[in-house]
Amino acid sequence: MHVGLVVPGDLDQLSGGYRYDRKLVSALDARGDDVTVCSLSGENPTLDRPFDVLLQDKLCSPALVDRNAALEKPETIVALVHLLEHVGPIAERDTADDSSPTPSPNPNPTPTPPATTTPPGREHERHYLESVDAAVCTSEFTREQVSTLATDDLPTHVAPPAGRHPTPPLTPDEIAQRAETGPLRLVFVGNVIPRKNVETLLEALTRVDRDVDWTLTIVGDDTADPDYTRQIREQSSTSGLAHRVSFYGPVTDDVLESALARSHVLAVPSHYESFGMVYLEAMEAGVVPIASGVGGASEFVADGTNGFVVEPDDPERIATIVTDLARDRERLASLATAALETAEAHPSWETTFEKLRAFLVELSDLGRHADSAGHDSSPSAGGEQP
Repeated sequence: MHVGLVVPGDLDQLSGGYRYDRKLVSALDARGDDVTVCSLSGENPTLDRPFDVLLQDKLCSPALVDRNAALEKPETIVALVHLLEHVGPIAERDTADDSSPTPSPNPNPTPTPPATTTPPGREHERHYLESVDAAVCTSEFTREQVSTLATDDLPTHVAPPAGRHPTPPLTPDEIAQRAETGPLRLVFVGNVIPRKNVETLLEALTRVDRDVDWTLTIVGDDTADPDYTRQIREQSSTSGLAHRVSFYGPVTDDVLESALARSHVLAVPSHYESFGMVYLEAMEAGVVPIASGVGGASEFVADGTNGFVVEPDDPERIATIVTDLARDRERLASLATAALETAEAHPSWETTFEKLRAFLVELSDLGRHADSAGHDSSPSAGGEQP
């Protein structure tokens, strides 16, 4: 099978989406497929080539939404949707004022449905999805959002990411021992950008009881949005947290894994996470996730059982969780062990990509992109229909 993969930039970048794409390329190569990576960074690669399947990382959609209609040679064009930028509360946040959504009292919230009015960004995403023949999504949540946007019966398939390790770096006994030692060590992992919602995490930590001993390590690219990074550093200083908060910036995989291995809790209360690879990676290390309730995290994080699912703008609940875990180390150990077990049971990269490849093979047998009659035909192998 000849597969083209369109990516927005250098495939070696550190974000979870790029790591997913690299893993996919390796898996297809291992099966004997011919994979051509087409990067849009500073180039205008030829996409009108006789690919059996032309996979497009959805981040490329601004450059492709009009271009796809003119492509004649690819047999099938498939969107690889790691993230929809304009979905649910994000659509409202991007188009309205900068006020935060009202926190929900529900400790295990249901993701907020999309806004009834369609903002311009969401309409752009709709047009892009109408230009492809199928979509691969990284979570069931994202698949449902794609199906809401697509006007026809667009064939879809869910291919969730896996973690970093085939075996856990720590044993349950080591995790239980770690839970008993030192202050409660929290870690945030991700780009320091508004969507990741670091400001609410810091606000929550100002509400933690004064007698609770904790530290926070912020790991991730702090150059993506310099103004936001400056805001977060100022917030840390003015709120009296600076002596407890460390900024690591972008790090190598080895340093990241070391940071996770030392931590008790991962806290990333993003406004939206399509899947949330970082939660799964933390769980592999027996780290208890505090995950966003908007997105796909609730598909593997069970609130109060192997971690916590919180509304992104509920600092009071985050503060309560941190306080309780710092004081109840036995519960911390129990949750950490359950997190480890969940990560071990999660589908591997091999399983995910074997099913994804079967979906792509069947799609490629359905006929040419330019000659197809819309999205009426849908593959049965591995595809879930809206």
